[in-house]
Amino acid sequence: MSLLGKNSLEALRTLAFSENPGLQQSAALYYLHLSQHLISQLTEEHLEPYYALLQSSDVEVQQMSSLSLVNFLLEGNINRDLVVQMGLLEPILELLELGDSTVQCNSCACIMTLAASESNREAITSVGGVIPLLALANSYDPRVQQNAAGAILNLTQSEWIQQVLCREGALPVLTLLLESPDSEVQYYSCTALSNLAVNSHHHEAMLRTGEGFLLRTLISLLSSSVEKVSSQACVCLRNLAVSVHIQADIIAMDVLPQLLSLLASSSTDVQQASIALLWKLSQHPGNQDTLTCAEMLNTLGKLLLTHKADPVLVGHAACIIKNLILPQNMQRIMESSCSEGLLYTILSPDVQEEPLHYVIACLAELAKHEGSAFHMLQWMDESLIKCLVKLAGQLQHTEPSFQAASIIQHVICHEKVRSLLKCHIKEIQCYLMNFLTHQEIRFQQLGISTVCKLQEDPEFSLAIRQSQLMEHLERVHQQTEETQKLLRVVINHMDI
Repeated sequence: MSLLGKNSLEALRTLAFSENPGLQQSAALYYLHLSQHLISQLTEEHLEPYYALLQSSDVEVQQMSSLSLVNFLLEGNINRDLVVQMGLLEPILELLELGDSTVQCNSCACIMTLAASESNREAITSVGGVIPLLALANSYDPRVQQNAAGAILNLTQSEWIQQVLCREGALPVLTLLLESPDSEVQYYSCTALSNLAVNSHHHEAMLRTGEGFLLRTLISLLSSSVEKVSSQACVCLRNLAVSVHIQADIIAMDVLPQLLSLLASSSTDVQQASIALLWKLSQHPGNQDTLTCAEMLNTLGKLLLTHKADPVLVGHAACIIKNLILPQNMQRIMESSCSEGLLYTILSPDVQEEPLHYVIACLAELAKHEGSAFHMLQWMDESLIKCLVKLAGQLQHTEPSFQAASIIQHVICHEKVRSLLKCHIKEIQCYLMNFLTHQEIRFQQLGISTVCKLQEDPEFSLAIRQSQLMEHLERVHQQTEETQKLLRVVINHMDI
C-alpha cells in the first residue's frame, strides 16, 4: 500500500477523526513517520486529518501531530499558505495556550515557519496570535522561548504588524530577551528590535526602558562570541542612531574598543555591520574627536588596502574619513594610513563604481588642505596621475569627474605632479575644454583655476596657447565682460 495512496488516506481519516485516543495516536504516529521520509509534496487531502489531530484532547497526539507538521513545513513538503487557507492556523494557535511545553514548542515552530509568508503574517495577527507568542517568549522552557522569539521576529517583517506588537507590549519582552543565555534567542530578539528600529517612530518607546538599558545591552552584545549576534547588535544600534543625541550616547558608553575589535573580525558580515554603525556615529560632530584616534584611522586605512573588492567596507571607510576631515584632525589623519589606503584604492581594478565615487570625494576633501595635499605627493606616481586624469575626463559621472579634477588642481603646483602630468597634456586639455563649456559654474571656475596654475609651467603654457583652450578662454572672458557691463547698467538703473 502506497504511503500516500487512496487507501492510506481513507485509513488516516478514519483514525484521525475517531474519538478513541489510541486510534488517533496511530494516525499521528503515521504522519510523524511520513514527515521523516517523504520527499514529495503533501496533498490538500492529506492535510484534512490534521483538523482532528491538532484538536485532540490527547497530549501525545498533540505532540506527534504538531511535530510532524513542523517537519513537513521545514522540508517544504507542505505549501505554507495552504495550511492557513485550509483553516489549520486556529487549532495551531490554540495549542500555544495548552500546558504541555513540547506542544507549545512545536506550535511556535509552526507559527515561525508560517510567518515567513506576508499573507500568513497578517492572518496570524488578525486571529490574535501575537499575545500568546509574547507570553511564551517568557517561558522557562528554552525551546519554547526560542521558537516564540523566532515567530515574533518573522512577524516584525511587516510594518503594520510592528504597530500591533508594540501596542501589545513586545518592546519590553524583546529587550529582556537580549539577556537570554541562549544565543539563538539573543539573535532573534535583537533582529526583531532591529526591524522595529527601522521606523524612527518606535525609537522613543524603545529607549524609554531604564536609563539607556537597551543601548547598554546592545553594546554588551557587540562582544558576543556568536558572530551573527554581534553583527545584529551593530545593525540595531545603527538603526537607532538617527539623532545626534543617540549617537552621542552610544559613543559615551565606550563603544569604540568593541567596534575596533569587530572591524578586525574574520567575518565579512561583522565587519560590514560594524563599519556601517561607525559611519553613522561619525556623522555627529561631537563624536569626531573621539573617533579620530590613531588606532581607528589606521584600521580604516588597513581596510581600504586589504578589502578593495568589498563595496560596503570601501564606501563606508571613505565616508567615515571624509566626516573626520577637520582642521584640528588633519595631523592625525596624515600620520595614519588613510591617505595611502584611499589613493591605492582608486588604482584597484576590483573597486566598484559607487564606492570609488566615495573614495574620490574623500580624497578631494583631503586635497583642499595644503598640508594633506603635500602629504599625498609621496604616493603620486605615473599610474595614479593617469587614473586621476582619466576620471576627470569621464563627464558622464559628474561628481567623480569634478572631484578628480579638483584633486589635480590642488596638487598641480608641485613640480613632481606637473612633471607627471606632461604625459597627459592632450587628455587634460580635453577635460578642461569640457569644463569651460559646462553649464555648471563650478566646473567653469575649476577649469579656469586649473589653467591658471598650468600656465606657470612654460611647457603647459605653450601647449595651452597653441590649443583651442585659448579660444574658449577668450570667449569666456568676453562673455564675462559683457555680463559685467549689463549688470552695471541694471544696478545703476535701480539706484536712480
